[in-house]
Amino acid sequence: MKKLAFLLVLIGVYVWPVGLRAQSAALMEAYQQGEALYQARRYDEALPFWKKALELGLREYGPEHPSAANLLNNLALLYQAQGRYAEAEPIYERSLAVREKALGAEHPDVAASLNNLALLYQDQGRYAAAEPIYKRSLAIREKALGAEHPDVATSLNNLAALYQAQGRYAEAEPLFERSLAVREKALGAEHPDVAQSLNNLAVLYRLQGRYAEAEPLYKRSLALDEKALGAEPPGMATDLNDLALLYQSQGRYAEAEPLYKRALAIFEKVLGAEHPNVAVSLENYSGLLRETGRGSEAVKLEARAKAIRAKRAKENPANR
Repeated sequence: MKKLAFLLVLIGVYVWPVGLRAQSAALMEAYQQGEALYQARRYDEALPFWKKALELGLREYGPEHPSAANLLNNLALLYQAQGRYAEAEPIYERSLAVREKALGAEHPDVAASLNNLALLYQDQGRYAAAEPIYKRSLAIREKALGAEHPDVATSLNNLAALYQAQGRYAEAEPLFERSLAVREKALGAEHPDVAQSLNNLAVLYRLQGRYAEAEPLYKRSLALDEKALGAEPPGMATDLNDLALLYQSQGRYAEAEPLYKRALAIFEKVLGAEHPNVAVSLENYSGLLRETGRGSEAVKLEARAKAIRAKRAKENPANR
């Protein structure tokens, strides 16, 4: 059964650089409306605005301008957030090509494009394709930004998560630990990215049966996210899911079940009822139901998860 075991960081939406020549009012309006909807995770509503912004931006800047690459990147981020991987991939590739040509192969924006493309491959289980791209992104960032920059921590985190997904725990652990140390130093001990690193390290411990080490990290991560982000962001749902997995692994079913329920409710509300994370959450909760002798309840959740995955596979035939 697939587990929602860690949360990866996508490079954020690009804002217009200070000093860039003025854009048309229509372009700025389309971009800003799309950005507001994207940040609110109203992805279906954001899509037409960012498509329009890209169309206007290509006309205004030309297809090989860095701003065109930014708009392409953002549209790909939006498709990826919707689980529409087949549509995201060529747009990421085009954004990367524009940045490499316009900015040079070792520019931080090229590293961002590489990171996003690798994340897309990882989301599809294309681990062998993702690894060298993550490594190139990390190398560019270390050289351009320095070893203690938050973006370096993101690259370390994502490469570690890739290793973890393949069961390469000994390689993942020092990368997660270094990512956590960089984030605590650069961002402060209570930053949401620190909570993410704590959660990721806790997942790694749980997967190795190191439950006593994992639990306090999960709880600290959950407390930080709740304080910084409120009760209903997807990161909170991931924290709840992962702590529930820990309790389930220990047979602490009464403690795990309400966490699964809360995680599922958040994912459904924030990401939509057919998001891949909802399918994972349903599968995790159904596993607990089966372990507690409630197979008839589990079947309903499993059927719903299967339907979500079938729909995603139909929309993204390359992922089958």
